[in-house]
Amino acid sequence: MIHDIVLESRSYRSFNESIKIGKEDLETFIDTARLCPSACNFQPLKYRLVYEHDEVEELLALTHWAGFLPDVKLPPEGHHPTAFIVVCCDTTVTENVDSARFDAGIASQTIMLQACEAGMGGCIIGAFKPEEVSMHLLIPKKYKPIVLLALGIPDETVFICNVPPSGSTKYYRDKANLHYVPKRSLEDVIIE
Repeated sequence: MIHDIVLESRSYRSFNESIKIGKEDLETFIDTARLCPSACNFQPLKYRLVYEHDEVEELLALTHWAGFLPDVKLPPEGHHPTAFIVVCCDTTVTENVDSARFDAGIASQTIMLQACEAGMGGCIIGAFKPEEVSMHLLIPKKYKPIVLLALGIPDETVFICNVPPSGSTKYYRDKANLHYVPKRSLEDVIIE
């Protein structure tokens, strides 16, 4: 059921580097994402696949992870993602990159759910400088990076918990380095 896949599909920030995600897996994800709804059916998204080790490490160095955990190095050394998908807006299709962000969100979540179904996981990353990513990956100027999808085989457990009485939704790690993500209750998100 989709509910179960959504529960299992978390933002993972630690991966088993011994199991690589290859081009074929990434192409399978993109083949599904291209079928997603698109605003005005413009379909402006294009994807740059990153799966060679050196290129993955180069892109990883341009990203910022887990802003709420400034004292924790994520992903930890030896636990890096093994692939990325760079979701871009093709400005020859639409110059309105902001409207393409809706499409990018839909496509990104679809990819993450499919990755979860395949026993993989990842993290949707918005903390990067698009110009740096384009330059390092030699992405042509007409494609504007919107979001990065880090992918791999997760080697950490992420727990969903209730929002505490303080109301904070900040994720956190306990002393055992277990990751917790507070979620609002059903009653808190329905307007009556």
